[in-house]
Amino acid sequence: MFANSRPIHSKQVDVHEHLHALVARHASSSFRKPIAPYNEAAFESAIAAWRAAGASPLILDAGCGVGLSTRHLAAQYPGHFVIGVDQSADRLARQVAWPGEASANLVLARADLVDFWRLMQRNQISPERQYVLYPNPWPKPAHLSRRWHGHAVFPTVVALGGAFECRSNWKIYIDECAAALEQLTGMAAEVSRWQPDSPMTPFEEKYLASGHDLWRCTIGLPD
Repeated sequence: MFANSRPIHSKQVDVHEHLHALVARHASSSFRKPIAPYNEAAFESAIAAWRAAGASPLILDAGCGVGLSTRHLAAQYPGHFVIGVDQSADRLARQVAWPGEASANLVLARADLVDFWRLMQRNQISPERQYVLYPNPWPKPAHLSRRWHGHAVFPTVVALGGAFECRSNWKIYIDECAAALEQLTGMAAEVSRWQPDSPMTPFEEKYLASGHDLWRCTIGLPD
């Protein structure tokens, strides 16, 4: 059945007690992991497509999965160019139901987001909007550093700037994301329940059909 997604269960009942210390550690140190050549090639190809299309304001769809959200964003923002990034070649190659042809103002890139975000910063390319839609929640308390806001790359994400939005069906994830954003920027992020008129991703559609509450965190990041 389609509406068969189980709610997230975790021993963690609130924002992780070590989140603040982890974010502070990442913010005060440099992330020096070498960038893989295939990620650099994917980045260069995506940026070339963006520039060939006129280098209009950029939207980054981080962890785009099958690319349905990328198509929705490209249709919603026709004056922008949308780059959808996912590390799975299988997901990116899947056919998705879409009325008519996909918009020309988008490109899908197979790359590790950790490297893609850092390459954007290295090349001083700032998106006007950033979306992180339904990332893996890693709900075990021991997996805090695997959540994007607990990862060493998160200060880079924040430094890119733009309107940032994260969505999840686990409120703790969204509360933590907001707390990390506030810690790094000194600005309050807005946390709200989310009820889409039309689902943007297969996960969003499945969670809605399964009766889950959806949540989002939004903030206008400083340049």
